[in-house]
Amino acid sequence: MRFFLALLLLLAQCAQAAAPVFAPVTPGRTLSFPADFGAHPEFKTEWWYVTGWLTKPDGKPLGFQVTFFRSRTAADDANPSAFAAKQLIMAHAAISDPSLGKLAHDQRSGREGFGINYAKSRITDLKLGDWRMVRGADGVYTVAVKSSELTLELKLAPSGTVMAQGDAGYSRKGPHPAQASYYYSEPQLRVSGMAGRAGTAPVKVAGTAWLDHEWSSQALDPDAAGWDWIGANLDDGSALMAFQVRGKQGGKLWAHAALRDASGKVTQYSPDQVRFTPQARWKSPRTNAVYPVAATLVTGAASWSIKPLQEDQELDARRSTGAVYWEGAVTIERNGAPAGHGYLELTGYERPMTL
Repeated sequence: MRFFLALLLLLAQCAQAAAPVFAPVTPGRTLSFPADFGAHPEFKTEWWYVTGWLTKPDGKPLGFQVTFFRSRTAADDANPSAFAAKQLIMAHAAISDPSLGKLAHDQRSGREGFGINYAKSRITDLKLGDWRMVRGADGVYTVAVKSSELTLELKLAPSGTVMAQGDAGYSRKGPHPAQASYYYSEPQLRVSGMAGRAGTAPVKVAGTAWLDHEWSSQALDPDAAGWDWIGANLDDGSALMAFQVRGKQGGKLWAHAALRDASGKVTQYSPDQVRFTPQARWKSPRTNAVYPVAATLVTGAASWSIKPLQEDQELDARRSTGAVYWEGAVTIERNGAPAGHGYLELTGYERPMTL
């Protein structure tokens, strides 16, 4: 009986262990490189997100996405066990091939540890089994993803400097200052390598890509359902990022956009200057979610037309991050004229998004 009571006391003490306090996002912090290329394990959520357009030897296009996520759990930091799941590493990968008619995609997840899965600090070095994303000292990213569904072996070389989003990297995501992330992009990356999906042999590809790195602890308002986001590499060397956070009752909770021209000059757009208006919707035959896959985006005086490479670019990631979302290659026109290529992300249409 004494042993049984001692065991109950031990379990009660474990249950009462203090949950970790996640680091807050606050304005005024200056992004510091190269350290901020790496992981920030004191924050709750973090991701490195690469999307782009590729051209095959036959001239036909492919879209691609590779995203690595790091999530800090509620495990007690004082737990000395190497088996304690204090950080989770997850990843999504997808190829958008119109000849297939939908995404070829795969996903993985695992706890950090034992050199098998990790997100290293102070450097972009991400590993989930044999899936890798590494940034070299020269700024070139190496991305390696191979599974039964797809193969991506890519080099992504920078053609410019880091683009700090929001206020010098402090990016508001809601009406309250704490609803924010630290956020930078690397647009206009030059891509080369090999790509293929199940049923086809990998082929040489080349193109351009966009990389986002964000970390936060409380990015979304409790009333937020999800977001619409676009990152686009424009043909004149410019880079456009825009997003809106939607409320659960409909309407816009927050929005922001930034346009960096080829010379490096950045124009910022406040929430009232950014508007997404759906032009065409697509209903998923798998989840019944309805996505605005074509839209008009207004940033200040400019009007952009967004059109998908293909309608079905839904990614079901319920086996890893728990989300279903639309992540697709799109073309973009400015005031009616072809302007570039990018990726559109639509979350919270199958059910409200949580981070």
